[in-house]
Amino acid sequence: MSEDPKIPDDVWEQFARDSERDIRASAPKEPSARAREVTERLRRQEARGELPEGWRTGPARQEKKSRRGLWGVLGVAVAVVVAVVAVKPSLVPGDPFGGGTSSEAASSPLPQETAAPTVAPSAEPSQVPTLDDPFAGSPAKRWADGAAGIAVPKAKAVGGRSEATVEQALKLTRKLLVESNLDPATLRGARPEAALDVLDPLQKDVRGLLEAGLRKPDDKHDPLWMFSRFDPKEVRPVGDVVKTRGRMTFKAGEHSSVAVHADYTFVYPVVQTNGSPEVTRAIIRRVLDVELPDPAKYQVTPGKLSVVHWDQDINNSACEVYDGYLHPSFSSAEPSGPDPTGPTSDPYDRSKPLDATRDKSCGTVSRL
Repeated sequence: MSEDPKIPDDVWEQFARDSERDIRASAPKEPSARAREVTERLRRQEARGELPEGWRTGPARQEKKSRRGLWGVLGVAVAVVVAVVAVKPSLVPGDPFGGGTSSEAASSPLPQETAAPTVAPSAEPSQVPTLDDPFAGSPAKRWADGAAGIAVPKAKAVGGRSEATVEQALKLTRKLLVESNLDPATLRGARPEAALDVLDPLQKDVRGLLEAGLRKPDDKHDPLWMFSRFDPKEVRPVGDVVKTRGRMTFKAGEHSSVAVHADYTFVYPVVQTNGSPEVTRAIIRRVLDVELPDPAKYQVTPGKLSVVHWDQDINNSACEVYDGYLHPSFSSAEPSGPDPTGPTSDPYDRSKPLDATRDKSCGTVSRL
């Protein structure tokens, strides 16, 4: 038996929106006073035998109402078929939709991500990003802008830690993500002081590694493992919007702590500083696990996060260049770094985990 096709979140969202619109459009409307007056006058005329043969308002209204109810049921069935076909067009011969897309769906923002997606975002119409529309042709166009895409879940007490402590851990994690990946100064290559300040200075291995990477980066001390940084002499951001999508969860940690898990993708549109109008995008997915331990039981700095695990997937940046900066490639510029030898991947696919088993060689992206 073949597995049912999985439907992307954006397709389901459009189906729900269209269904709601059809239901609103087909809902019975209260007749106006003028309409009620006319109907009553016709009824009296019919009782006196003054209407022409075949004029019957009652049955006509009954038929219309039944058809409307039937359309409500059929409309849902058809919409489900459309959603499936949108995922797998080979189920239907020809091109029943004419290759068009809904402008409403293309422009409306996606709801917050609350669970791991099951498939990658559906393909977007082929469009070249421009200075006026740097996210053209990208699924990220419907993502949230910057920090608005980093939503903090509602806190509750876990593992003996209070609701206030959980809320503190969530807010600190959000601050770390914002200062590391969205702060304009950090993106321009400045030292990310605010992000470093969130981390526990007593965690010497993590703090020391990042400090060394910021002073003298190399393949074993790379600040890009935590921070998104561009060389201001090479590229500059297009506008002030970075698109963001992901989710944050929490649970009781192993060390009388609040453990927070964050999984976010950031999309950065940039241009070269040489005056070229060509826009490209760098796409980074970051997975971060941090804890806020109990200072009464462990030797930690109160109000500071300890990093348990981090991982990242950096897309459209030069391979094996360890100078502490991202180096996006442009079609109009000479490539830097060695040619990619790894597999092709979709940087917008958030359905696959970032784990130690994946191929971490330098590969190519299927889209930007």
